[in-house]
Parts: sequence; C-alpha cells; structure tokens
Amino acid sequence: MHCPLTGLVGGIDEAGRGPLAGPVVSSCVVWKELPDNKCGVADSKLLTEKQREDLFSWITHHAFRVGVGIATNEEIDALNILNASLLSMERAVHHTGVAPDLLLVDGNRKLKNFPDCRPVIKGDKKCFYIACASIIAKVVRDRIMDMYHLLYPVYNFRQNKGYPTKDHKMFIRNHGILPIHRKTFRGVKEYLA
Repeated sequence: MHCPLTGLVGGIDEAGRGPLAGPVVSSCVVWKELPDNKCGVADSKLLTEKQREDLFSWITHHAFRVGVGIATNEEIDALNILNASLLSMERAVHHTGVAPDLLLVDGNRKLKNFPDCRPVIKGDKKCFYIACASIIAKVVRDRIMDMYHLLYPVYNFRQNKGYPTKDHKMFIRNHGILPIHRKTFRGVKEYLA
C-alpha cells in the first residue's frame, strides 16, 4: 500500500454512511512525507478495535495534521447521505488548518471546493494516506456511538454502532426512534408517528 507523492498530501475517508443512527464522520490526514515505518496501517475495516486505537494514536502523533468533520443525523436527513458525507469531508479538510497540495478521496467523487482533489476508488485498501483517514474517522465515530450508548443503553450502540443489525431493528420496533436516528432511512422512517 503506497502512494508515492510529494508536497502536502491529504487522505480523506468517512465512516458511518450505512447506519440508522448517529453522524457520518470524515477525516483528513495530511502528511509532509511518507513515514519509513507505516506501522501496519490498513483499511480500518480490516483491523481489530485495538489495532485501530493503537494506530489512531500513532497517526495523530506522526502526521503533519489531522482534521475531523462531522455531519449530524439531521444534516443527513436534510441533504441525503451522499451530500452529508461530502460536507463532512470538506469540514475535515478545513479542520486541518492547512491547504494540502493534493487531496486523495476514497470513492469516486471529488470535493467541489478543492480543485487539487483526486478520487481513488477503494482508496482505503490501496493508499496509505486514505487508510490513515479511514482509521481516524472510524475511531472517532465509534467513540461518539459509545457515548450515545451511555445515553441510550437499551439500543446497545456500543455493540452495533448504529448499523442496521437485527438487534438494532428490534430495539427500534420495541422502543421507538431516538433523536439521533436518521429519519429518512428505511428501517427508521416506517416507525415515525
């Protein structure tokens, strides 16, 4: 996994497009140069929770800048999940406080307001920069859902992270929808009063 580029290069990825609850979270991780030891950075979906947490610390310590952007469940309902994801990505870039020479974005979409932007399909599996962003976004979103678990323990967000698991759907049927549920998503909207 490598993307040998020069200058300030930012990788961008998101976490949380598919859940029924909670925000979509994006990260932009900017590097001045690739580190010699990449410490096992990989697509966040291929790592254990402990590996992600360890790499989160390593990335935030070694990267030039790390930015996080969030789009709330209300914004997802208002804009749709694609546009909310792109909005969270733009917020992540702004949060870095720098203007990277090149942005590499996981997926097939460019960010409209950033001309030096290149989409990379399956970038979280192919590109170190994007894989770093996937780890940051996933860890931040999981931590948010863990906090929601403390507020709404009956929904077991610590386990399901808001994804449409069988148990989560049962909790919605039995207990109703919460303020953090995405009301335009199938699996939620049919339970609106």
